[in-house]
Amino acid sequence: MQERAMEIGWTHNQRQRQVLAFFVLLSMSGVGADLGPYAIAEESERGSFVANLGKDLGLGLTEMSIRGVRIISQENKAHLQLRVETGDLLINEKLDREELCGSTEPCVLQFQVLMEKPLEILQAELRVRDINDNSPMFIEKEMILKIPENSPLGYAFPLNNAVDLDVGSNDVQNYKISSNSHFRVLTQELRDGRKYPELVLDKELDREEEPEVRLTLTALDGGSPSRSGTAQVLIEVVDTNDNAPEFEKPIYKVQIPENSPVGSLVVTVIARDLDSGVNGKISYTLFQPSDDISKTLEINPMTGEIRLRKQVDYETVLSYAVDIKATDGGGLSGKCSLLLQVTDVNDNPPEVTMSALTSPIPENSPEIIVAVFSVSDHDSGNNGKTISSIQEDLPFLLKPSVKNFYTLLTERALDREERAEYNITITVTDLGTPRLKTQLNITVRVSDINDNAPAFTQTSYTLYVRENNSPALHIGTISATDRDSGTNAQVIYSLLPPQDPHLPLASLVSINADNGHLFALRALDYEALQAFEFRVGATDRGSPALSSEALVRVVVVDANDNSPFVLYPLQNGSAPCTELVPRAAEAGYLVTKVVAVDGDSGQNAWLSFQLLKATEPGLFSVWAHNGEVRTARLLSERDAAKHRLLVLVKDNGEPPLSASVTLHVLLVDGFSQPYLPLPEAAAEQAQADSLTVYLVIALASVSSLFLFSVVLFVAVRLCRRHRAASAGVCSVPEGHFPGHLVDVSGTGTLSQSYQYEVCLIGGSGTNEFKFLKPIIPNLPPQCPAKEIEENSNFHNSSAFNY
Repeated sequence: MQERAMEIGWTHNQRQRQVLAFFVLLSMSGVGADLGPYAIAEESERGSFVANLGKDLGLGLTEMSIRGVRIISQENKAHLQLRVETGDLLINEKLDREELCGSTEPCVLQFQVLMEKPLEILQAELRVRDINDNSPMFIEKEMILKIPENSPLGYAFPLNNAVDLDVGSNDVQNYKISSNSHFRVLTQELRDGRKYPELVLDKELDREEEPEVRLTLTALDGGSPSRSGTAQVLIEVVDTNDNAPEFEKPIYKVQIPENSPVGSLVVTVIARDLDSGVNGKISYTLFQPSDDISKTLEINPMTGEIRLRKQVDYETVLSYAVDIKATDGGGLSGKCSLLLQVTDVNDNPPEVTMSALTSPIPENSPEIIVAVFSVSDHDSGNNGKTISSIQEDLPFLLKPSVKNFYTLLTERALDREERAEYNITITVTDLGTPRLKTQLNITVRVSDINDNAPAFTQTSYTLYVRENNSPALHIGTISATDRDSGTNAQVIYSLLPPQDPHLPLASLVSINADNGHLFALRALDYEALQAFEFRVGATDRGSPALSSEALVRVVVVDANDNSPFVLYPLQNGSAPCTELVPRAAEAGYLVTKVVAVDGDSGQNAWLSFQLLKATEPGLFSVWAHNGEVRTARLLSERDAAKHRLLVLVKDNGEPPLSASVTLHVLLVDGFSQPYLPLPEAAAEQAQADSLTVYLVIALASVSSLFLFSVVLFVAVRLCRRHRAASAGVCSVPEGHFPGHLVDVSGTGTLSQSYQYEVCLIGGSGTNEFKFLKPIIPNLPPQCPAKEIEENSNFHNSSAFNY
């Protein structure tokens, strides 16, 4: 325990030292820039390319990923992002140089490149280039100068400078003034480099001729394209009092509606005085008004606004007349007259009275009168004339009837399924000025008739049921909808008679008439019935009832309920089949093949083979996918002659099922060696019927005839050759026959064809057949290193069962 605690403490101290070293390196990284400097224009889009960091670091993409390269910034401001898969350094967000650095130039952002394995930190910097994205701005949008009219020519008046957030050439470079006959502008520079404008007087001012001068001052920066900002310059010219006030109009004629509220503005009279200061200040008064005028009107002495002190009535007083006086600060005055006429106004909106309304109305019906209403207006003239309307997108018409009555009727037959309710707004507007209107909202409902058959959500349904299901299992649901309402939309489901009279549909499935649930009435067997089809109907409760139908296909899904069955070798209790293997067989020699089938389908029928038990482990192997039993190595004289193999055949179901088969293998020195039955099969072999003997004799005869034909064919070919055969021919004395390939096509359970090389030995006085090893396809044939002699009456063996 003490050693474990010491180990944990050492690990903790080591991690602390690593973290301390990391921060030391990070603090030292600000000394200089190891990478860059990189540059990017401000306001570049997110994801803009800055540089290929992998190329600058000299690292490949794989090495960057292994070393854990990443970008870190102070205060965790992720201005940059590294795409490790490409090594590209990209902008993570739009950069605003003015927000980041203000007026500082150059604008440098420091960041670090961290490589974790091994730990290494590189200092880098990104310079944000300024673009001309800010226009010059004046702090004061309007500058006011008071200049005496006797100011000398050439006198300069400094103005406030404009401010531009950009720097360098994008900052303010020049000023200009709008065209005028009195002033020009000069651009001057302060000690800190800022430029400001000066206004220079070129022509004398005359207060009586032009009391004020308005100029537009424009500041231009040096960007491309150039940006500008403007400010207004108001120059007030100081003058003496030598002008009396004068009204714009000698007579003001005004009309005012009778329903104007108290305090309403009647008119604003304006008098002009060319003087300035106190001499140009004007006050307004009503000149000798009557008592009625004094009670009805009032004037603002400073602005000249005349307003109502009480509400006027067109039926009482049609018009008013009064004089108005304007006086300046020097005692000079002027007069004008006001003629006020009171006008009648449209102050009564139309009224709508509903006389009859029919709702609901049946669908699919011809023209029907929905409503009857009347319209009235208490005003006169155009103010009392009205027009009526409804929305244009509705299937209704509005027709005028006698006097001020209107009828609302359907334009065509209505479809409740298209729209079940209409909100109709009847709008009545008079022809007055301004127009007044009245709106009446009515709701018209459409009643349903059974004109829609139920519609299935699908034209056909496919349901999947795993075999061996429990009875009364819910296997799926069909659904139909009816666009009608009420009982016309209530759907009843049913099974229709099957088209196949042999299909016992009533014993297979049932349906819930209310909700369309389908149930399997009994357990289904995939091996007996893989799929079946039937039709279902949906009928509504309308009168008359409407119906529709859909096709339902039930697919039975296979379950792994069948074990593999071995076809070869048979395990039916008869005499076991013994496979003969020559001891000269090489590794990979095909002994036999286990053939099995499975009654299931899909992966439940995928079979694999496995050698469970063998007399001598390691001598034989079984191919997992095709069941071929082959020798795993070269045979030797020390290997036992008799072997018993137990092979397991397993399917790929869940859970998997299996079967086993026992193989008997006999090692022989050559096929001339008599067949040696296994001890446990000796008693059964003695009882074998004579049919087996006949089959062996017939096979030996056919084999002898085949060998004779081969020898004859080889002899004819050798007679035509003048030199010995090359590679692949047995090296024998003169008169020996060259080797030839005998092609034995794969049959039965073998997956490919096999070729055998046949060599005949001459000079011995006898035609002996040499048993040689099979030749792998696409490889050159070779004679075996060790031949196994066999006379013409060789035995039939499972090794030749191709």
